[in-house]
Amino acid sequence: MSDKGKIFVVDDDDAIRELLAGYLQKNGFEVSAYPDGESFLQDFACPERSEGHQLVVLDIMMPGIDGYEVVRRLRELSMIPVIMLTAVSDDVDRIVGLELGADDYLAKPFNPRELLARIKAIVRRIEAYEKVPDAGKSVTDQRYCRFNHFCIDTVSRNLTLPDGRCAGLSGSDYSLLMLFVEHAGQVVSREDIARLTRSRKVLPMDRFIDVQISRLRHQLEDDARNPSIIKTVRGKGYVMATEVSFSDA
Repeated sequence: MSDKGKIFVVDDDDAIRELLAGYLQKNGFEVSAYPDGESFLQDFACPERSEGHQLVVLDIMMPGIDGYEVVRRLRELSMIPVIMLTAVSDDVDRIVGLELGADDYLAKPFNPRELLARIKAIVRRIEAYEKVPDAGKSVTDQRYCRFNHFCIDTVSRNLTLPDGRCAGLSGSDYSLLMLFVEHAGQVVSREDIARLTRSRKVLPMDRFIDVQISRLRHQLEDDARNPSIIKTVRGKGYVMATEVSFSDA
């Protein structure tokens, strides 16, 4: 029986899949393992099989549908965090995964202990964030946040666009957007973004923050060249330069 949570592992390499499943199980996680994206998505769509799972470890290069397509389809169903495994060292491949909605990535070959550390960091972040509304009546104890004709539902974690369309947010996108919402008008540094959304420091040449900001601006239809909602403060970080209101209805 797991004492830490449930994790999906999706990898067509039998040896890697079995190694990861065994290692994570030894570290207290319950693992559901799949050899391909099709079987994983089929099971994930069944609530009784996906309920309680906290995270997906997903290989990119797989037969049938690859990891990119799996993430794209998965984001139509859920905002469950995803760590992508890639055998390619090219930044472009990693950035594509992040832009599609993955929360983190790890290049093969990797040390299972590093994967475990990243899993724990994401789980800690989620658990800590879920406690925020109950710990001191922050602004997020009100269900809806509105700005520039956008509306965030903090219960479903969906973003309603000005034209009425509903857009799901990945775990990292939601955390980043709420970080800006709760600090509207204040500069948020890159270090704070890394610490509060990923539970780690910014590393030299680290591009994940740039990718996250770009992806969030795209969700908000904010012109990257002349943003009006999330602006860059050179040498300091980013600021949400718009008014935010909160309500229960």
